[in-house]
Amino acid sequence: MKKIFLSFLLIFSFFIPSTLSASQNEHISSENVQQEESYESRSIAHMFYNFYKSTGIYAFLNPTDGVKNAKGEEIDKFTQSFGRIIMILIAFVLFYLAIAKGFEPLLLLPIGFGGLLANIPLANIIGDEGFTGILYNVGISSELFPLLIFMGVGAMTDFGPLLANPRMALLGAAAQFGIFGTLVGAVALSQFTDIFDFTLKEAAAISIIGGADGPTSIFIASKLAPEMLGAIAVAAYSYMALVPIIQPPIMKLFTTKEERVIKMKQLREVSKLEKILFPITVLMLSILILPESTPLIGALTFGNLIRESGVAERLSDTMQNSLINIITIFLGLAVGTTLAAETFLVAETLAILVLGLVAFAIGTASGVLMAKLMNKFSKEKINPLIGSAGVSAVPMAARVSNQVGMKEDPTNVLLMHAMGPNVAGVIGSAVAAGVLISIF
Repeated sequence: MKKIFLSFLLIFSFFIPSTLSASQNEHISSENVQQEESYESRSIAHMFYNFYKSTGIYAFLNPTDGVKNAKGEEIDKFTQSFGRIIMILIAFVLFYLAIAKGFEPLLLLPIGFGGLLANIPLANIIGDEGFTGILYNVGISSELFPLLIFMGVGAMTDFGPLLANPRMALLGAAAQFGIFGTLVGAVALSQFTDIFDFTLKEAAAISIIGGADGPTSIFIASKLAPEMLGAIAVAAYSYMALVPIIQPPIMKLFTTKEERVIKMKQLREVSKLEKILFPITVLMLSILILPESTPLIGALTFGNLIRESGVAERLSDTMQNSLINIITIFLGLAVGTTLAAETFLVAETLAILVLGLVAFAIGTASGVLMAKLMNKFSKEKINPLIGSAGVSAVPMAARVSNQVGMKEDPTNVLLMHAMGPNVAGVIGSAVAAGVLISIF
């Protein structure tokens, strides 16, 4: 009986695999038949046409309704075609200004290239998972990149001229009038015209351009008006680059020949202890009086303390070179993502550029006028030209003050005197940003 059972089991095991194999073959053959039935032959011309539809040329020439950008926002036909083409041309203008004219090439080149990438159709580079979109979320939305830039600026800045003549802090403070004056102007523009409708936060973000401080402009714009970040950043860095063109006519307008040739006495030597205590004191005052400014002030003073301590040369060198260079690249590309046609080609962008220029001009004039006012009450005269250096375009504004002074008198060197209000302007713009953030 046992032998008979084993014989049946052996025969059964022999037939089962063949049965399963036959059923599997029937299933596969049925799938192949279905695939053959669903497959449609296509000509080579049809395949080339499908490829053409996936190109940027087709996207530019054939805008359609309902298309959304990388952020899920619907964009109109003009933006899909001519809008993107215009922004690509603007990116090439930034390349020209950076390469041919030398205007802030370290930032205008990355910003322009980021703007070029932001307007490429179909690629979704500025989306949350895109190349520049990731940079934007990591460094701009989190406010990290501007703070790291400020850290590098602190490591590169010598506050000695300001400590040698503390009165220069008044000139740096006066130059910030451009910020608050433009804030009022932006609000008035919204109140009395139907074209523009800036909120108080947006007006505050625009006004910071008057400080001529790119990182501060990006920092406050990312907090108060992220939708305007691209226009604000481009305006801020463009006007910083145009300091040698914008400032001299304003400086000459508000000064006389006699005032422009005033010679100032040599600055005293500042001790190492003073330079070490200065960043600590500035940070403590910020903590006690205006905590909202401490992110910027803290980064600036940390970098400066590392520099002045003299015991961390490797860290200081890294901040001044490798760190700030890497962050500058990432910052420029990330800011460029905001130059997408759908966000940049609006009426408010033109207003931002105009108001930014007004803010910069007011800041320059305010510094010059403050120096003239101080001369009314001071025995030691101040050359009013150095008042224009109160904007925080370091060290370009100080160099321009020196150049204008030397054109009047080649023996009158104002560079070190101008560095006082210039570095004071860096602190002043950070304080102004803290005030605006705390208010709004």
